[in-house]
Amino acid sequence: MAVAREQVAALYQDLGRLGMCSASSGNVSVRASSAMLITASGVAAEDVTADKVAAMSLDGKVQGDSRPSSEWHLHAAIYRKFPAAGCVVHTHADAATALSCLNEGLPAFHYMIAGFGGAIRCAPYVTFGTSSLADAAVSAMAERSACLLANHGMAVFGRDAGHALSQAILLETLCRQYLLARSAGVVRILSPEEMRAAKARFRVYADRHQLPMAGRGKPRLPPKMGTA
Repeated sequence: MAVAREQVAALYQDLGRLGMCSASSGNVSVRASSAMLITASGVAAEDVTADKVAAMSLDGKVQGDSRPSSEWHLHAAIYRKFPAAGCVVHTHADAATALSCLNEGLPAFHYMIAGFGGAIRCAPYVTFGTSSLADAAVSAMAERSACLLANHGMAVFGRDAGHALSQAILLETLCRQYLLARSAGVVRILSPEEMRAAKARFRVYADRHQLPMAGRGKPRLPPKMGTA
């Protein structure tokens, strides 16, 4: 459990340094067998430490004294639905949140979107911290490893903490590039044939590096809770 706690704290600190989590906005978690470690409620990225990480089962039973983030429903739902998810990142990063406030997804304007399984959908607005938001997000993530949350932010999962961080950074970068391109003119969207070719290339890359792609693969887990 100690390893997973350190991973969660380090990941949240990284997101804070990157400007993707301000104050106590956003939250991250790591799967630990049939449970998860998640940032505690109200803790800012610059203040998080391993002892400010909550442990809980995927059905909401808290283990210990730390109160989990209000978005624990979102994280737990993703782990239950996607076996490949080893880490979940939810942020209010600027570009992703700006696009979500247009209630639009991220179309396949760049081949790198293939790494998420295809165009990124935007889940409809639902009150934060609810199981209804979790359900909306999981639905929007069908055959994808990320989604936008309308008027809210992004949710993305990865095989492990390092992969989830890189995917969150990539999604934020792509959202920024798309908004810049759209402000300059009409954005050309890749055709279905072009995206199929890109996804085929990404499958080769994912298999080579044992990375999940739109729900494929198995997560790389830290030691089970109570064994480290």
